[in-house]
Amino acid sequence: MVKHQPLQVYERQLCLSCITGIYGCRWKRYQRSHDDTTKWELLWSLILLLTFCLLLVWCYFWWEAHNDYNEFNWFLYNRSGEWSDGTVPILATTAAGFTYIAFLMILALCHVALGQQLNLHWLHKVGVSVALLTTVAGVISINQTWGQEWDIIPISLQATGPFLHIGALAAVTALSWIVAGQVARAEKTMFQVVVMLLYLSLLLGLYVMPIYITSPCIMEHASLKPRPDVIGLRGAPMLAPENTLWSFQRALQMNVTGLEADVAISVDGVPFLMHDRTLRRTTDIEKVFPERQMDEAALFNWTDLQQLNAGQWFLKDDPFWTVHMLSPHEKTLIANQSVCSLEKLLKLSSYHNSTVVFRLRRPPLEHPLYHSWINDTLHAVQQSGVPQNLVMWTPDEHRAQVRELAPGLIQTSVEKQSPQSLNQSGISRLLLRYNQASTREISDFSESYINLTLYTVNEPWLFSVLWCSGVSSVSSEAPHILKRVLYPIGRMRPQDYCLMWVTADLISFAVVVGIFIFQKYRMSGMRSYNPEQIMLSAAVRRSSRDISVMKEKLIFSEVGNGVGSAEELYADNDCDYYTNQGISQ
Repeated sequence: MVKHQPLQVYERQLCLSCITGIYGCRWKRYQRSHDDTTKWELLWSLILLLTFCLLLVWCYFWWEAHNDYNEFNWFLYNRSGEWSDGTVPILATTAAGFTYIAFLMILALCHVALGQQLNLHWLHKVGVSVALLTTVAGVISINQTWGQEWDIIPISLQATGPFLHIGALAAVTALSWIVAGQVARAEKTMFQVVVMLLYLSLLLGLYVMPIYITSPCIMEHASLKPRPDVIGLRGAPMLAPENTLWSFQRALQMNVTGLEADVAISVDGVPFLMHDRTLRRTTDIEKVFPERQMDEAALFNWTDLQQLNAGQWFLKDDPFWTVHMLSPHEKTLIANQSVCSLEKLLKLSSYHNSTVVFRLRRPPLEHPLYHSWINDTLHAVQQSGVPQNLVMWTPDEHRAQVRELAPGLIQTSVEKQSPQSLNQSGISRLLLRYNQASTREISDFSESYINLTLYTVNEPWLFSVLWCSGVSSVSSEAPHILKRVLYPIGRMRPQDYCLMWVTADLISFAVVVGIFIFQKYRMSGMRSYNPEQIMLSAAVRRSSRDISVMKEKLIFSEVGNGVGSAEELYADNDCDYYTNQGISQ
């Protein structure tokens, strides 16, 4: 004969239901399990962890690559022939993917902390696979098309390393709650030893990591060199169309000490400013000369070039998302910009006593001035009347001849050479991309009296790192942003950093020890239940609150199993008896 035991009200665990439901679609209590996670699910947990780490690095890369978004868009333009901001879809998908994977990682850690079996739903497995494959494809693509940009990671770590270390230490310290819980619950000594060794190795590594962190901004104030000069690269292209007269005027308003431009030469011998080989991106040639829009810019005469508008594209494409910041008067000025000649730039520079750096591009082979382009450009410089000591001459072709004809020009190289080689060649300035010179090399050039200019520096953190490294000048597309950097960001004295490091380590150590002690005490006070039993919450609790959770047998049990009736069970616990009409979950 079977006698019915009373039904009890389940304690509703909405948080646990949401965690297991979202992660593995296990919304019901009977679907959950405290059994060990299967090897297959452990494999998927490792894949999830790998995807999270890869996406973390990918997000960090694009966050720091903000300095070079325009360079990336220009690479895309050279490949596709159409100008667009290619960073927008990349950033959107990266943010969505990282948010999704990070959410799954948090749910997985909650499973581990609560002792629940990991069982990732198949839809999430598809999502993780897509995120992993997409990220790997993105990494491969960037490595092939923009491989030099990976250098931004070690350079940025010079600025962010000390602070990322504190963040990583806080995360690993918080992870001790889960690790301590697993160690306290584990029954196998070997498992406890392995987990403890892995965690303590990671923690110890973070404790001593600052020994290997090097940053030029960790220095004494007395060692800080003067603020680097800022050169407007193609003027102020974030505020006005690049290489136009208004762009250079805007740069001078931002207190730049020099102007940098790209110079081509027309078929009738007039040097003019143009970055691209064609006129499609920065002029309205599609309207004025539609049949010649694919021709090289140098194959036009100056009369034709003056008919083109060089400002309306900026208002239309908004390459830096800054048009909304412009006043109506500025928009009117921009809309009426034309192709600027080198002569106008030199006269503007001479008036403001600012340095001029220009990169000459050799015309195509069929150009009538293919062999005389250096002499023709030099003649235009001499005719402009600009003082020669304001002009940085960069072409290596016929440098000896140029030095004889114009000895006052500042001889500048755009190819990386040793300080000894530069001094032997009579070159006093060097113009390089910011990733081509290490902190040690910057110091060597400075000691050899070689003025080093690095481009393109748009972000305050990068400007601060180069400032602390001792760079004499930088070339920037954002002089209006660097104008506000009056002191290196993140600079601190070595003793201040040491104090921050030691304090963080001590706090972390104290927290970790406290958590392990608490978890040990907490787990030792908990009863281990038989898997055949179910934990239920009593419908009516004792006023003394000595008993918060009651244990009972399964709903149906044999009468002769040695356990008394339901009335006896409740009487023993001073609880009211409820009939079969209790409410289940």
